[in-house]
Amino acid sequence: MVVDGAARRQVQTSRRQWSKDPLAGLLRWNTGPWAGTSLSPRQRSPDVEDWVSDRVREIVAAHRGERGALLPILHAIQAEYGHIDPQAIPVIAEELNLSRADVHGVVTFYKDFRQQPRGRTTVRICRAEACQAVGADALAQQVQARLGVSFGETTAGGEVSLESVFCLGNCALGPSVEIGGQLHGRMDGVRLDALLAADR
Repeated sequence: MVVDGAARRQVQTSRRQWSKDPLAGLLRWNTGPWAGTSLSPRQRSPDVEDWVSDRVREIVAAHRGERGALLPILHAIQAEYGHIDPQAIPVIAEELNLSRADVHGVVTFYKDFRQQPRGRTTVRICRAEACQAVGADALAQQVQARLGVSFGETTAGGEVSLESVFCLGNCALGPSVEIGGQLHGRMDGVRLDALLAADR
């Protein structure tokens, strides 16, 4: 579509107004001869904070040309913020021309991606076969009940994040648990409770 000089001037005026009033800008950009043209600014969701939106767009731009760009983008966002903020999902979807469901599906499918900040201490329980054979499942159930969270979640106070992992390389001394980066073997519920209490 060709935009004449008068319309282009109106576009430039609206663009300046957009930076001051994004909601009003949305109304203006959806009407008139320039609606839907490449001159339109991105229609940011009003519930997305500017600092999240702007930085996420910068990260997307840095990785857009990579093959399978979504995964590198998600890894880069998590590396910077420690998790994938739910507010980032619609921005990523818009930038990559994907649906929000597409992006959310990838975030939730891969267990390495987190949607909330990690707790002060991360507890990782090995659930590989060698550890399962010596009581890892029972230990996992006990820890979840004690903390009140499931795997992949963080306690309400932000103290402990609970994660499952399939092999910590300590098979001969299972069940194996990593607490705050420290590996422990032959773990049981009583000892784990004591270690968690000591870490607070």
